[in-house]
Amino acid sequence: MDADLRLLRYFVAVAEDLNFTRAAERLYISQPALSKQIRQLERELGIELLRRNSREVKLTAAGEALLPLAQGLIQDWQFTLLKLREVAARETQTLRVGFVCRIGSELTKSILSRFQALQPGWKVAIRFFEFSDPTAGLLSGNTDVALLRLPVPKQEKLFTEILLVEPRWVALSSEHPLTQLDVLQIADLVNEPFITVPAETGIWRDHWLAKNERNGHPIVFGTEVNNTNEAMEAVINGQGIALVSETTTQVYALSGQTFRPVQDVSPSVLAVAWRRDSSNSVVEDFVQACLDASQQSS
Repeated sequence: MDADLRLLRYFVAVAEDLNFTRAAERLYISQPALSKQIRQLERELGIELLRRNSREVKLTAAGEALLPLAQGLIQDWQFTLLKLREVAARETQTLRVGFVCRIGSELTKSILSRFQALQPGWKVAIRFFEFSDPTAGLLSGNTDVALLRLPVPKQEKLFTEILLVEPRWVALSSEHPLTQLDVLQIADLVNEPFITVPAETGIWRDHWLAKNERNGHPIVFGTEVNNTNEAMEAVINGQGIALVSETTTQVYALSGQTFRPVQDVSPSVLAVAWRRDSSNSVVEDFVQACLDASQQSS
């Protein structure tokens, strides 16, 4: 029986981490379910791939041989999907544009208007993604181009053009004692629980937790959220505080929350991004539309 790609993905996750708990978190499944899938793969192959006990996980010789081969198969299939999706998009003249959160209606309208002028026969399909994918579908091939907040994981695989650099603010419940201050420092915030994004987003999560500005002060983790709407609701309900871009203070202003500028944290960078291996020439026109629209708004 042929092993399916899903089981190979599970094996690769465990083999790379040599830790079932971390691999399960990356895959968004429970640890018992992951163990069951690995056993299924071993049964189908008739080969032991991993040896595990209560202390450690080790690859067998067969597991060590399979890991680079499975990684290559997965990468080849991902590349195949990317190309198929690009071909389908060109056939329907649809540009798939990814967002993780809203960037403001005026800027979005200006970008779309300019792109339509450059490519009048093309449609734009806007897709919003959860915080678990801060590249907004670019790396998975679900979008052709995206508006991102940098830095993002695996950014070296993307081309980026910066559109806007703006201060970061903090979102607080309107009842929070820190609302008595007009301007905050990171020192005012380090003991507060921070609303978090999924751990697998790595550098992106660190940025929104101000990890580099804490001078080693430990992070107090609040509730984890999947999108900006959830983050704002968590703030209102007093489940923690959240760093946000200045644009977010205008786009997501809701009753029950307050925003304050934070002086000593790095800014938020909005960029248009696209894959380095993209062969979609229409993306270039969308990037130019973004650059023109951002220059006009500045």
